[in-house]
Amino acid sequence: MAPPLIQLKDIRLTFGGTPLLSGVELSVSSGERVCLIGRNGSGKSTLLKIAAGLVEPDGGSRFVQPGATIRYLPQEPDFGDHKTTLAYVEAGLGPGDDHYQARYLVEQLGLHGDEDPAHVSGGEARRAALARVLAPSPDILLLDEPTNHLDLPTIEWLEHELESRRCALVIISHDRRFLSNLSRSTAWLDRGQIRQIDRGFSAFEAWRDEVLAEEERDQHKLDRKIVNEEHWLRYGVSGRRKRNVKRLGNLHALRDQRRNYRGATGNANLAAAEADKSGKLVIEAKNISKAYGDRTIVDSFSIRVQRGDRIGIVGPNGAGKTTLIEMLTGGSPPDSGTIRLGANIEMATLDQHRESLDPKSTLAEALTGGRGDHVMVGGKPKHVASYMKDFLFAQEQMRTPLEVLSGGERGRLMLARALAKPSNLLVLDEPTNDLDLETLDVLEEMLGDYEGTVILISHDRDFLDRVVTSVIVPEGDGRWIEYAGGYTDMLAQRGEDLAREAPNITAVEEKKETRAAAPSEAPKRRLNFNEKHALETLPKTIAKLQAEIAKQQKLLDDPDLYTKDRKKFDAASAAMAKAQEELAAAEDRWLELEVLREEIEQA
Repeated sequence: MAPPLIQLKDIRLTFGGTPLLSGVELSVSSGERVCLIGRNGSGKSTLLKIAAGLVEPDGGSRFVQPGATIRYLPQEPDFGDHKTTLAYVEAGLGPGDDHYQARYLVEQLGLHGDEDPAHVSGGEARRAALARVLAPSPDILLLDEPTNHLDLPTIEWLEHELESRRCALVIISHDRRFLSNLSRSTAWLDRGQIRQIDRGFSAFEAWRDEVLAEEERDQHKLDRKIVNEEHWLRYGVSGRRKRNVKRLGNLHALRDQRRNYRGATGNANLAAAEADKSGKLVIEAKNISKAYGDRTIVDSFSIRVQRGDRIGIVGPNGAGKTTLIEMLTGGSPPDSGTIRLGANIEMATLDQHRESLDPKSTLAEALTGGRGDHVMVGGKPKHVASYMKDFLFAQEQMRTPLEVLSGGERGRLMLARALAKPSNLLVLDEPTNDLDLETLDVLEEMLGDYEGTVILISHDRDFLDRVVTSVIVPEGDGRWIEYAGGYTDMLAQRGEDLAREAPNITAVEEKKETRAAAPSEAPKRRLNFNEKHALETLPKTIAKLQAEIAKQQKLLDDPDLYTKDRKKFDAASAAMAKAQEELAAAEDRWLELEVLREEIEQA
């Protein structure tokens, strides 16, 4: 094996109480591609800063191969006093590096180079920071959330660029597809220590679940052993003092082991406060258009959104995704065309602009609006400490200023604020930014169980495939087209990926004519997310309803119930009738989906 370019040994770091890093070991050799995985707050970014030489640990050693060059991409770049983005990028070059490469990468990433760093967007700042670390062609690239704020075309460009390079990579990211495509080994930072496997991210989650299951079994065995030893201490002590003292010492050691055990962090308890059902029709847009000056953002777009739909909107930054959502939800009137919102719409929104939060305010103030110690969740008061716990915040963080929260913690805070409001329409702008993989899983499950309608903007391809039932894509010159299915389904139907520069309208028309001329090439019908979810969960629902019917029937089998307790009889009768009605509907729906599944498999 090649000698390491960078090696961390026995790295220890503590901020206040529990150690953040405890004996961490990490070694990266030439050409290695490591994804660094861990929960929000586990110390991933801190460890990457230690590897980059920016943070000094409390203990341990850092070795870098003499002559090896390292470049580190932080989550939030510091532009200092640089006047332009190009000046910022060129400042990252070494004495022998090519300045032409800096200009080339700036252009490749969609920048002009003369942008004022003080006034760039989050996406432009991220692209400038990427150009700065890529331009010198370093031996080791340390990338902290490189896909944040990037649009899909730029993410895929970055994937190809990194794939073509020979440098070693250490990547922190929440983007499953990005990690699966690039990583060759996985380092899991968990409870202050690293476990590593020589397989990419695609193998990580199954391996992690096995490790945690084995750990749980070991802890169960330890608990049983302690119980047995305590039973001996109470009832089985004999007169052999030397043996008893040794065994008692072993019991104390077992108790210390149990007391010092750091269990795995639990999952967030994400649940949207749901309002009463909306009407079946949620949004109807007919030929809506919007332009700013000479630039057409949306041109003659029409769509019907039904209750329960999950719609994803994708496209390059600046294509008009946020403008389209604002028009569809009534926040901004179209220049022409009509928007009709359905009955009883209660909307909750998640804005991607977290800078709107006051950085000096505390976590509790951000959740309560600075009023008391309770959060209104679904119209009912809930103590802020209890609500914080649902989103994996410790009670001690109530008075923590927002400015010291990590990116993932700010992401969970924004979700907590959005989900507290009763809704039947969720509008989410980049909900996955900075969330760890476990919280992403819970968010996906929550959206699957949510009975209302979801419209979201996301650049996370895997998240889109798991959640949405259709995808709206810009085709250039203000034209938007809706495709059934997730992101991968959209690519199959569209025949190509999203362009970094929008195609012209002629190309779009030619492409549509080609599709019309070849109907035999139409994409195969697939079960969408809701249908798959229903097919998996309906059997449990049916069994639950059957149990409820049996329970009420048992009550009604009592011939004296009517005369003894008329109210209980009426309640049981009503509950049984309702359960029978729901059971019939559930069985019909399951049968319909099962027939559809069989037809698709046989097609």
